Amino acid sequence: MTVDLRELAQPRPEGMSELPEFGAGDTVRVMARVVEGNRERLQPFEGVVIRIKQGPAGNFTVRRIASGVGVERTFPFNSPRLDSVTVTRRGKVRRSRLYYLRGRTGRAARVKEAARRHK
Repeated sequence: MTVDLRELAQPRPEGMSELPEFGAGDTVRVMARVVEGNRERLQPFEGVVIRIKQGPAGNFTVRRIASGVGVERTFPFNSPRLDSVTVTRRGKVRRSRLYYLRGRTGRAARVKEAARRHK
């Protein structure tokens, strides 16, 4: 049985904005739609991207420290619950998976900022 990957690849649903280019180490603010009871609101989640999984069912994981506890959330790229993603700052890392940040706290968990190119 052969599967055509183009059939599996889901485009972003209509009415959803395109996501900006970002990578592991970048600090992003994700606005996610959250349903509480009968109302829906936008919940911001800002943190460092520690992983990006490509492909038809791609997703990315964002990590932040909240009240001294590490919190990670994984967002699918094609989720209708994903409202917008904005890049707060660009990080300079040499890995595609930043799982080593899980064992670090405070200043040790910081990611260097990438130098900006002037045009």
